[in-house]
Amino acid sequence: MGKPKMVLDQTYEDIPGTWIFDAQRARLGYHLNEFLYSLMKSSNRKEFLADERAYLMKFKMTEEQREAVLKRDWNRLLELGGVSYALAKLAFTDGKSYQWMASRMTGMTEQAYVDMMLKGGRSPDGWRSKSERRGKR
Repeated sequence: MGKPKMVLDQTYEDIPGTWIFDAQRARLGYHLNEFLYSLMKSSNRKEFLADERAYLMKFKMTEEQREAVLKRDWNRLLELGGVSYALAKLAFTDGKSYQWMASRMTGMTEQAYVDMMLKGGRSPDGWRSKSERRGKR
């Protein structure tokens, strides 16, 4: 299956560490999210874990999406249209928590992520756009 053509609002793409889930990204991720939500059924989780590649071939995902699933590349899955709550189905299938998955997305340990969230989350201070950061190298 060919890669869907996406026209993204460039202001969205300038936000560091963020993939805005808009209509374009929803279209891109439709089949990826269909797979992820299939993991809500125990029988599907068992089938997926028994042969991940074969199970993924049931869905009209791009090969790039399949590879990101197999590698558990959480941020890439977001970029390719995955919904964070749907991604949690994959983490849960692996016996992991949402906070574990989120800690991997942020490059933190799970405990550091939990501690940060208990203190109110990330500080709003710092660079706010990729273009702003490029100018400060």
